[in-house]
Amino acid sequence: MSSFSAVVKRNIKLFFKDKGMFFTSLITPAILLILYSAFLGDIYRSGFTAGLSLSQDIADGLVCGQIISSILSVSCVTVAFCTNFLMVQDKTAGVAGDFDVSPVKPSVISFAYYVSSFASTLIVCFSAAGLCFVYAAFAGWYMSASDVLLILADIVLLSLFGTAISSIINCFLSTQGQISAVGTIVSAGYGFICGAYMPIASLSGWLQKLISFLPGTYGTALMRNHAMNGVLKEISDRGLPSEAVEQIKNSVDCNLYFFDAQVSVSVMYAVLCAATAILIAVYIGINAIRKKDKRFKIVCKKQP
Repeated sequence: MSSFSAVVKRNIKLFFKDKGMFFTSLITPAILLILYSAFLGDIYRSGFTAGLSLSQDIADGLVCGQIISSILSVSCVTVAFCTNFLMVQDKTAGVAGDFDVSPVKPSVISFAYYVSSFASTLIVCFSAAGLCFVYAAFAGWYMSASDVLLILADIVLLSLFGTAISSIINCFLSTQGQISAVGTIVSAGYGFICGAYMPIASLSGWLQKLISFLPGTYGTALMRNHAMNGVLKEISDRGLPSEAVEQIKNSVDCNLYFFDAQVSVSVMYAVLCAATAILIAVYIGINAIRKKDKRFKIVCKKQP
């Protein structure tokens, strides 16, 4: 346990010691928040008000909920690739080789990297959530205390999920150029395939069915449900027909469907938790096999 905690503390300290890396991780959600609110806010607003009689404050609340849920659901995965950069740096610097020949079990070292990356991701994403809540306070706040807590819980779960994905991918990367290239691809593509940048409901039928197999989709839907729960309740309280409320939920993926069957929030949690547990197990297993093979090769080289 002392070796595990030592590696975790080391990795967290090294990440936050690199001010450029921390700033880059935090500035990305901030830039997305500015771009979304400045360039997409009016588009979202017109989409909500088309055919519906919604007041300005309600429309602003819907836009706010969609924006912050999109940013946070994407950030939990993309930031994880930044915080996991140290794993590749250690390979390049030869630190990983020192760990391979140490008496510490490979599974302990692997899990320590995972935990440290998750902790760093969580700190950055909670900071990003703070920025989003400040934006919501000015743009249109309808969230209750329970909504805020559920959003924070979603961040924890999505950070676990994102860290697991980045950890598995980073197992096969050995240079900083490779991780930069992969990080760029993930940043550009993940938001689309998880329904953050473009609602799944707006895609073609076959693509909706394909994306419904991806666990990240359910993470975005969870975040959207909790970020927009308050304003949707306010709409109902103001007398808008339930059919219209369901129409809004369908259009922004609060209601998610798996082959025409609506997926409940509890099932969304179950899918994301199961996928995260499987990914963590796969990551630890890959590292154990690879490091066992490395140790075997090192022993063989030492033998005459």
